[in-house]
Amino acid sequence: MADLFDGYPTGRAWDEMLGPDGTVLTAYQQVHAAVARLTADELRARADGLARSYLKQGVTFDYAGEERPFPVDVVPRVLAEDEWDHVAPGVAQRVRALEAFLADVYGPQRAVADGVVPRSVIVSSHHFCRAARGIEPPNGVRVHVSGIDLVRDGHGGWRVLEDNVRVPSGVSYVLANRRSMVQTFPELFATLRIRPVADYPRRLHAALTAAAPAGVDEPTVVVLTPGVHNSAYFEHTLLARMMGVELVEGRDLFCAGGRVWMRTTQGRRRVDVIYRRVDDDFLDPVVFRSDSVLGCPGLLACARNGTVTLANAVGNGVADDKLVYTFVPDLIRYFLSEEPILANVDTWRLEEPGALEEVLDRLDELVIKPVDGSGGKGIVVGPAASGAELAALRDRLLADPRGWIAQPVVQLSTVPTLVEEGLRPRHVDLRPFAVNDGEHVSVLPGGLTRVALPEGQLVVNSSQGGGSKDTWVLGRMARRGPAAPHTPPQPVAKDASVPIDAGPEDLRGQQMQQQQARTTGGAPC
Repeated sequence: MADLFDGYPTGRAWDEMLGPDGTVLTAYQQVHAAVARLTADELRARADGLARSYLKQGVTFDYAGEERPFPVDVVPRVLAEDEWDHVAPGVAQRVRALEAFLADVYGPQRAVADGVVPRSVIVSSHHFCRAARGIEPPNGVRVHVSGIDLVRDGHGGWRVLEDNVRVPSGVSYVLANRRSMVQTFPELFATLRIRPVADYPRRLHAALTAAAPAGVDEPTVVVLTPGVHNSAYFEHTLLARMMGVELVEGRDLFCAGGRVWMRTTQGRRRVDVIYRRVDDDFLDPVVFRSDSVLGCPGLLACARNGTVTLANAVGNGVADDKLVYTFVPDLIRYFLSEEPILANVDTWRLEEPGALEEVLDRLDELVIKPVDGSGGKGIVVGPAASGAELAALRDRLLADPRGWIAQPVVQLSTVPTLVEEGLRPRHVDLRPFAVNDGEHVSVLPGGLTRVALPEGQLVVNSSQGGGSKDTWVLGRMARRGPAAPHTPPQPVAKDASVPIDAGPEDLRGQQMQQQQARTTGGAPC
């Protein structure tokens, strides 16, 4: 019987399962043994069963305008306990620093006055929102949910690739991956101590409840979705269902008397916390895009008055700006008086003296990224680009150096992945998700491992054809906090004067739902 790992190439990049000499690394020993016991046909049969379970669940994403089943690989990614005990505090530290930065950006701007971040960097960011200045969240939390993208470099060290604190997506695939993998490898779940992820919806709901306006004892929480035509709609429905809250669209909400209300078949119900998956530009047509049909007029005024909480907060996108990203290590030192646990990828700021000239001389060696890009869009990998692409890129950098950063090519670590040729190394990154309830930043054990399926590809985003893996964190079980109290549904106040809008979605709304995904990273991940 041929070994599934026969001919597996090692040594080209840091492989998380196999060392350069083919030795199985400690964390993967039981996974490797379980996979190696299978024939190629048996492993593919399990992979086919995994794919069928996703089709049955309707786990999909948008790729090039087409709705597809989300590709998940049958071989999990495994992290040892000591690795996670380094990653999780590093993610939590970064979230706390970004919280402090956002409070400062839309408040006193001490970091600007003290020279930590130039004011020009903040005000020139496309996602800096002047309308958010002065809005104080009820419990001081602006980043209720975050997804911090990490990579392992050629030496196995962890580095932060980017921050996602606007409307980070992908956690639904973490939950779906785990449910399906339990059925795919039940023998491994019976023998390994794999930290659970099923607690995430409860933690999210507890954080959203804790963010309710002052004086609200039994808050009504809703998930605001752009609608069924948005590429991340599966995630919106799953999280609403698992939290036991209503999934609403903009047309289901209205503002009256300084509060936000939800239309129901029994009348209106007050809304206290909105976990919004609608981007800033589409959220409130009074303040932002006047033609938006995805949001609700008056939402921002209610947030400013403190009668509703928007999670995540409006204006968080300035912290996602990849130029701001380069200042985060300094922000950690400034706001937390701590050294960064997780390092950034080395980055050139093209507006700094000499940086643009150096980058232009080395375009064919570097990775160039737009500062406001997402989903892998706009990235140019110099060694893989044509002469014409590099020439066009040169012109764009000269015209707008603020709009780009440059980084060395990081040979992302690899994990064995089942492809047509068999098990082969494929590059991966990791998006751990963190939830902030105002007292504690809780990091979901593992997170979403994204895998680039084409050989040698370094862009792992699903919107660029990538897939995912279930991420197993081994070791002791995560310590559970006290169970969140169950919040019963609020009684609905009947109000015959409030109409129920049951009309069909119009074409303009469909186009906006899809446009948000294209322009703001609303695609799954």
